[in-house]
Amino acid sequence: MDSFAATKTLECHEQLNAFYGVQAIYGRADPMHELVGTILSHRTNFANEETAYHTMRERFPTWEEVRDAPLPALIEAIQTATYPEVKAPYIKNLLAYLFQERGAASVDFLADMETEEAMKWLTALPGIGQKTATLLLLFNFQKPVLPVDTHVHRVTQRLGLIGPRVSAEKAHALLLSYLPADATQLFNFHKHFFWHGQRVCSWYYPKCSECVLRPQCDYYQSGQTAILSSTPRRK
Repeated sequence: MDSFAATKTLECHEQLNAFYGVQAIYGRADPMHELVGTILSHRTNFANEETAYHTMRERFPTWEEVRDAPLPALIEAIQTATYPEVKAPYIKNLLAYLFQERGAASVDFLADMETEEAMKWLTALPGIGQKTATLLLLFNFQKPVLPVDTHVHRVTQRLGLIGPRVSAEKAHALLLSYLPADATQLFNFHKHFFWHGQRVCSWYYPKCSECVLRPQCDYYQSGQTAILSSTPRRK
């Protein structure tokens, strides 16, 4: 473990805890909503994700109906989500797998699995990657995992908590090794860095003058010239 990066990660975590306030873990009441909603959320804002989900469930009220829906009809139902033509087959294949392997569209049994086993089971599903699996396990089952989405990846990379070429996939394990194996702490780390990326540390024009982490930020100290894998170059 890089002790300097670990110490800096904890310091930044504590500062954002103070800035945003510590939250209790919360997620959607229905784990299936969380799972399918996370698939819909990829490169989609929350409002469009929710519209897609609720339109889908209005047109196909049961998971069996979603599974058996004609593909063009399901694509049309979730059209407010970006890339509906990609996400609709993922959803149908996921549901087909759950019904075949578990007999129902439910992932409640994950609550009784060890974290590593649950991660392995989820990421073997069609269309489920690390981010989707960790969001579900942390938000709904309070497992000590750390979701790293584009916002978390960008902020931690600009700060210098992870290297300039570290991918979001590799950042999951790296950042997790720097933090306590405590679900509430990991939830707050994810939420606060996510919010910070949305509200302050945005893609092209980060609001560095408003950032409480400015003194620790490698990107700011470089004059915003550092080339990072998490952000595009300005045109």
